[in-house]
Amino acid sequence: MASDVDTAPLVGRTELVQTVRSALLGDAAHGQTAAVFLTGESGVGKTRLLGEVGDRLREQGAVVLTGSCLDIGDASPLHPLLQALRRFDADLSTSHARTSSAVRGLLQMFADETAGPDGAGALLERVSRGLHLIAEGRPLVLILDDLQWVDRSTRQLLLYLLAGLGDLQLSVLAAVRAESLQGAHPLRRVLTELRRLRTVRVLDLAPLDRADTEKLAAAVVGRTLSADAAEQVWQRSGGNPFVIEELARDLRDGRDGLSETLREIFLDRVDALPQHAHAVVHAVAAGVEPVQHWLLAQVLRLPEDELIDAARAAVAHRLLVGADDGYRLRHRLVAEVLAHELLPAERSGLHRRYAEALTAAPGELHQARLAHHWRLAGEPARALPAAVAAAQEAERLHGYAEAHRHWSAALQLAADPNPLAADPGPLAVDRVELLENAAEAAHHCGEHARALALLEEMAALRGGEPSCALHIRRARYLAAAGRSALAEEEYQRALTAADCSPRDRATAAARLAELLLHLGRYADAGQRAREALALAADVEGSATEVVLASSALGFSGAYLEDPDAGLAVMRDALDTAERAGQPEDVACAYLHLAELLTGPLNILEEGVVVARRGAERVAELGLGRTWETRLLAVAINGLFRVGQWAEAEKVVAAALRHRPSGADAVELLLARCRLSVGYGDIDAASRDLDAVATLLAGGGARHVIPLLTLRAGLAMWEGRHDVARLAVQRGLTESRSDDVTILSALVWHGLRAEAEAHVSRTMAVDPTVVRRLRDVVDRVARKSVGAARPVRSVVEAFLALCAAEVSRLDSSDPELWAASVAEWDRRHHPYPAAYSRLRQAEALLARRSRLATAGKLLREAYRVAQGLGAVPLTSEIRALAGRARVSLEERETLSGTRSAPAEASDDELATLTAREREVLALVAEGLTNKEIGQRLFISERTIGVHVSHIFDKLQVRTRVQASAIQLRNVRS
Repeated sequence: MASDVDTAPLVGRTELVQTVRSALLGDAAHGQTAAVFLTGESGVGKTRLLGEVGDRLREQGAVVLTGSCLDIGDASPLHPLLQALRRFDADLSTSHARTSSAVRGLLQMFADETAGPDGAGALLERVSRGLHLIAEGRPLVLILDDLQWVDRSTRQLLLYLLAGLGDLQLSVLAAVRAESLQGAHPLRRVLTELRRLRTVRVLDLAPLDRADTEKLAAAVVGRTLSADAAEQVWQRSGGNPFVIEELARDLRDGRDGLSETLREIFLDRVDALPQHAHAVVHAVAAGVEPVQHWLLAQVLRLPEDELIDAARAAVAHRLLVGADDGYRLRHRLVAEVLAHELLPAERSGLHRRYAEALTAAPGELHQARLAHHWRLAGEPARALPAAVAAAQEAERLHGYAEAHRHWSAALQLAADPNPLAADPGPLAVDRVELLENAAEAAHHCGEHARALALLEEMAALRGGEPSCALHIRRARYLAAAGRSALAEEEYQRALTAADCSPRDRATAAARLAELLLHLGRYADAGQRAREALALAADVEGSATEVVLASSALGFSGAYLEDPDAGLAVMRDALDTAERAGQPEDVACAYLHLAELLTGPLNILEEGVVVARRGAERVAELGLGRTWETRLLAVAINGLFRVGQWAEAEKVVAAALRHRPSGADAVELLLARCRLSVGYGDIDAASRDLDAVATLLAGGGARHVIPLLTLRAGLAMWEGRHDVARLAVQRGLTESRSDDVTILSALVWHGLRAEAEAHVSRTMAVDPTVVRRLRDVVDRVARKSVGAARPVRSVVEAFLALCAAEVSRLDSSDPELWAASVAEWDRRHHPYPAAYSRLRQAEALLARRSRLATAGKLLREAYRVAQGLGAVPLTSEIRALAGRARVSLEERETLSGTRSAPAEASDDELATLTAREREVLALVAEGLTNKEIGQRLFISERTIGVHVSHIFDKLQVRTRVQASAIQLRNVRS
């Protein structure tokens, strides 16, 4: 199929190319024949694959002859072979005179051939001898395209040669258009015969999967596709490479609609179908896939035998795919093409027959399909009840995205008159109720802006003063949209509203406590949580309020007072949520428990496990786009801190598939930005920070301070220390947060910016700024005294960094940096530990003392930075090592000889985090996961996660193999 495929890369076929190459040359013994026949639909990439394999075989020294069969009925005998010989002769250089002579001799033999008594057998024997002369002892490969049009003589030649009747080592690679092999096609019989041979393989070339589809389209467009564009290309192309490239070119060139090339190609394929098969394809295109066989029979009203024959023909022509659950179009593009081929009356008639058949079907009604077909049949009065029923059914199964779609359809049906009805007025329904349901479904599925718009429309229709319930709902939607300040105001209005019932008051207090927790105001959150629990005690059926308030109270208590007691309260809240079965309650309980573990309490491994387990659970409950995204963001942050950056990237990719919005998107973008800053991907980090800044309308310190901290870190890697200073100074105005952890990280970035400016002389150090930062350090230290011990521990590590950065403003103190190294090593945070080692080495080298220690520190920092992929940090380590003439790759022994083997041995464990090394050491001692967990005071499940990561990084499968590597490194 024509396409400028040479401009696009070969995607998704690497393994197949290797398989075919191996089958043709590697697996065929000397003197034997081999063949591979590639079948597949038009445009799936058969011709491109033939060319790619042919190039590989030529590089291996094979003689490759390439020809194509013609679609002209009975072509001249042996046409593809003659064409291949002529092409081969034209490509031969003067240095191949002997081969050229053999080729021309065989061509002359064809020209002189006359009918004789010895018949076709003698001709085939002479052809075989001629090919033998051309090969000159080298492997000979005959590549034939469009074999479905092969002439009879060529078919006979293939059978003759592949049966081993010729005296040469021959391989055949041929492509066959699968939809052409219908009925009594002669090639079907040939392939049946050849399949019996051990060295003949018939491979079906499948369409590309989703990932490869997106990769190919991006290569053609020249940039990464947006999520919507990628989804559209995937749905319309069905993974067919030719169609992908055509759609991608239209996208690249800004063309709307469907190109005439694709339209004509698919119309020709549909028109080639038998009459009833043509009707089957039209019916499936109008239906909701999969279209069950019984439903298709009701719509088309064909006798069973005729319907089966028609469906079989449509499947054989690669237009339909048949499965146990029904029929689907192989390419959704066919539906777009056929939509313009029917008259409006024909289309509405098809949809009416579908709706009538579904209504008459016994058993459960298919409400979503009914609504779709009645609407397109021009019957909104019959479509509306079905749309409402479909939305309610989707909500019952926690399918909130589907519910939102059905409620939106119901709203449209209720508003749009039926132009064919006698009274084309709006349908008599309670629009306020429809708006209320549609807004709630939009909120649950992450369409936060849409939820707020629907809520405002509902409030306008109701009129009068906003009720307490309306304030609560608006606050919920605002909080989810990331507009925290406005949400807090709405909750306060709800609590003071005249019509606020005890239940509403308990709900508002519990949700306000949850919001304050999200803003980092833990003391206020705890106070509101206690109020909410007291109010909920007098209200029947207040499980939601109890869960929200208990989560906030437990988090607040764990942060400010007793971690164990707070965790116990939060785990009880999770159990309560699971028993009550409300999806949002379960999600909220999981989220706050995971945030507490991966954040303030620094129990990172368990926190990541809880976050990922919670993400799986809320996905089951239909909250994938919202709560699952936030839980995965928590897991990403935890993985980042323990140095599992590659794993964190995988989680980012999984979360981005949900295309989150509002506060959910903020969490994920910040998590991804941490990785980008660490990797040194400045453009990606800048885009994420700008997106977060846009989304954070009225966000609290919980988001704003991390945003500004990341902006400062990015600016420092860019050498823009003035920008870093401004970002930190702006962050210090966020003073209402109790979260001293994020504040200590911010002030470290501020002192680091001043120290970097001092060392690089890019700007003058501002004594006032330094004094203010040191005051904040003192305030953080005092404030952390009242926090729980794990919180103080993390803050102390940041304060150690701050003290060391201050020393850089005068004469960097290696002892202060050594203290920082010890603090971060103790907490198993490899990135700040590596940074501290770099600065300690820098301080030692500046004082020209303990140079061997400095070299060791640089090598340790370098190994960690390389293992993480931290490009800017790695570059700075290399620069310092270069100036100090310190080798990062090899160590010198006492005798002066290089110890390369020992260094290579160290590299085996370079990618492991400190915690993973501890686990590996205990694995090597023969301990079980349970025993290791008891030794390290972490759960058996978390140990299992560590062991899995160790196996992946060391590329081993068993504990014995991992132990061998550990013992080898210990001996070294």
